[in-house]
Amino acid sequence: MQTKKLESGNYYHIFNHAAGGRDLFRVPGNYEYFLMLYDKYISPVADTFAWCLMPNHFHLLVRMKENIAYKYCDVDFLNADGSVDAVRFNEVKWKTTDLSACEAHDSVKIPRFEKHFSHLFNAYAKYINTYNKTHGVLFERPFKRKLINNENYLKQVVLYIHNNPVHHNFCEHPLEYPWTSYLNYISIKPTKLHHDAVIGWFDSKANFKVMHNQKVEITDIEKWLEM
Repeated sequence: MQTKKLESGNYYHIFNHAAGGRDLFRVPGNYEYFLMLYDKYISPVADTFAWCLMPNHFHLLVRMKENIAYKYCDVDFLNADGSVDAVRFNEVKWKTTDLSACEAHDSVKIPRFEKHFSHLFNAYAKYINTYNKTHGVLFERPFKRKLINNENYLKQVVLYIHNNPVHHNFCEHPLEYPWTSYLNYISIKPTKLHHDAVIGWFDSKANFKVMHNQKVEITDIEKWLEM
């Protein structure tokens, strides 16, 4: 499994499990809080195409954004590795910029994508340990990531992610499980997901639904993901 640096412009399947047999999510409020933190820490640097939250693990299909940077007015914004400090994350001013022009400006820094996921996991672990009156590591480390560089694989990963609850016997169809992006795609409500791009991979919404009604070869996809 790849643990290489996340690169801008690339698609990744990102997933991870709880450490030591723990649960990540127990009640609806836990799922909702994770999604709130996800929007805070990940949405500024990544476009999300599919997601699924299971009680002890999660799956994401994301594309790391290009031509983005953050501006800071105080060196205390930064960690030693040059990444933005989690405590002052809300003070960061995000901007889309020509990265080739950033090198000459000390006031502009390119995000370290891995650090954003670390902030997400650390913030959620702090919340869940407080909520459950527990302590210790919550997520396995490092988090798993698989580079996706083929449109057919993109489609297969969407099907895999949405069918994960079916595979684990939580339901018989993705429609029945509330904590995936499947419901966002069949709804007419506005969404931050890249709806048109994903439906385009399936040619139409009708075909999107048809392919989600078919059996997904989970084992073959899992073997490929672990390569």
